[in-house]
Amino acid sequence: MIAPEPFATTDPSSIRLTTLTHGGGCGCKIAPKILREALAGVSGGFPHPDLLVGNATADDAAVFRLNDQQMLVATTDFFMPIVDDPRDFGRIAATNAISDVYAMGATPVLALAILGMPVNTLPLAVIRRIMEGGAEVCHEAGVALAGGHTIDSPEPIYGLAVIGLAEPGHIKRNDTARPGDLLVLGKPLGVGVLSAALKKGLLDAVGYAEMLAVTTRLNTVGQRLGAFDAVHAMTDVTGFGLLGHLLEICRGSGLAARIRFDRLPILPTALVLTPQGIGPGAIERNWASYGHEARLSPKLPSWSQRLLCDPQTSGGLLVACAPGAAAAVLEQFHAAGFPEATAIGALEAGDPQVVVE
Repeated sequence: MIAPEPFATTDPSSIRLTTLTHGGGCGCKIAPKILREALAGVSGGFPHPDLLVGNATADDAAVFRLNDQQMLVATTDFFMPIVDDPRDFGRIAATNAISDVYAMGATPVLALAILGMPVNTLPLAVIRRIMEGGAEVCHEAGVALAGGHTIDSPEPIYGLAVIGLAEPGHIKRNDTARPGDLLVLGKPLGVGVLSAALKKGLLDAVGYAEMLAVTTRLNTVGQRLGAFDAVHAMTDVTGFGLLGHLLEICRGSGLAARIRFDRLPILPTALVLTPQGIGPGAIERNWASYGHEARLSPKLPSWSQRLLCDPQTSGGLLVACAPGAAAAVLEQFHAAGFPEATAIGALEAGDPQVVVE
């Protein structure tokens, strides 16, 4: 008699996805320093007159000119489980992938799934729930999920390749900020801390609800902000943390940033767990990559550095806008369901660095 496959005798409800991987969410990203070294000298392909945004400034997505009226925006994002519930994992991964299109000021229209699963050890019911969660988010965003690609892999991986469209004047890059621009952050920080606590069995139901609410909230406000001329630059805060992605804006725009730690929106449970030293290993990797470009006030608590470098999965939009437009930008965030959105600082002339007061 042929023995049944392992997944046929495994109770799907007993599976903890986070125990099957060495990392999770955007904390899986290769450290910024290592990534820069790996990409150094690597050509992005033959120059093309219609490729307007490539990988030169580490922007959120590529932008290709289709014609004088339409820009095509393309991105891909995938990672290992940040939560144990398969449907929630699918929802978070899809929300995170689509965010890159919103961060460019574009409207997502089409997606392809990227799926790698240990098919002989993970129940098919679990794999199906992951894909169902991703499909739900695509439906919510009005994105056509048109297929994808699958492989048998030792660790579960899920994400999307996403295509969006935008008018030429609506594209928002991460290297076009101006001196004096105010910085607005759309979602609270602390997702990486909460995900690490979950993996260690230290996250309660309240903390899980906080994390899920943030990571499954689509950054739809990005496509509205694309129409704002006074929004000069935009990105989303993900695996490199707030400091890392703000530094990308500073480097690309040739500016310095000054932010106030007491203005940062932070998940309540993360404020409790971070001082206890709870958090993913990516925090240290992030700081090692770009800490020399940051200046933290000695008056700040010692754990503030950890939240600034905390890898965010499906994090908030970070917007650089003219001071006179900040109120209108915040109004758009709040109307779109981002009550935590707030102005956290400003950009100024100077060598690229971030000063945290």
